[in-house]
Amino acid sequence: MPGRPEEPSVGSTAAAPVGPRGHRRGDRLLSRSVSFRLLHPRAVALLIGAAGALGLAACSSSPSTPSGASSSNTSSSSNASNASGSVASGATSTTAPGGGGLIAIAPIPPADRSPVGTAGSAPTVTVPAGAPPKTLESADLIKGTGTAAAPGDNVKVQYVLATYSSGKVIQSSWTSQPFTFTLGAGQVIPGWDKGVVGMKVGGRRELIIPPSLGYGASSPGAGIAPNDTLVFVIDLLQVS
Repeated sequence: MPGRPEEPSVGSTAAAPVGPRGHRRGDRLLSRSVSFRLLHPRAVALLIGAAGALGLAACSSSPSTPSGASSSNTSSSSNASNASGSVASGATSTTAPGGGGLIAIAPIPPADRSPVGTAGSAPTVTVPAGAPPKTLESADLIKGTGTAAAPGDNVKVQYVLATYSSGKVIQSSWTSQPFTFTLGAGQVIPGWDKGVVGMKVGGRRELIIPPSLGYGASSPGAGIAPNDTLVFVIDLLQVS
């Protein structure tokens, strides 16, 4: 298998081997000042008393905040936050290697999927007609029943690769030997590090990988053009 291509410049995506890698309201200002020196002392006392009474009345008439208002507002805010952070229905998400953010993985339309084939035998891989997708797409052709693959696991797989540029299969591990790598460690292209997560041993998964998660503008080998879209069918043999 060819070695990992040279590290790309910033902004490009390439990876490993060919194939896998604030006055309060109500306060009022007086229009003119009041001089207490012009008033009789008794009148002054009466004025002060009246003012105090008015102040008490104002305080007692101020509306209180319902005990449930604060918690209700907090709950509404929390619900809104949760709604905005939810993942769209019909897509899955995985954590990108190196603690990156979540990435949505769309399902491959049924009409664009390769044949299911038979577990234990090399699959037939077909390249869909029409323009390639712009995001990572995935479909489990055969659901596995064994251990699920998670970032950090060593996984052993068989794979077949076809490309949009060639319209055909250009590489297969079935003709040589299974491929082993550490999931999420950057040893393979990002489309694999993200797309293989969650597979179970015995399963077969198809991935359609856009250039941004594949080899980008580089051409690491025959049959893979610059900015090519890759079609992989992967069989998970072992997780350790």
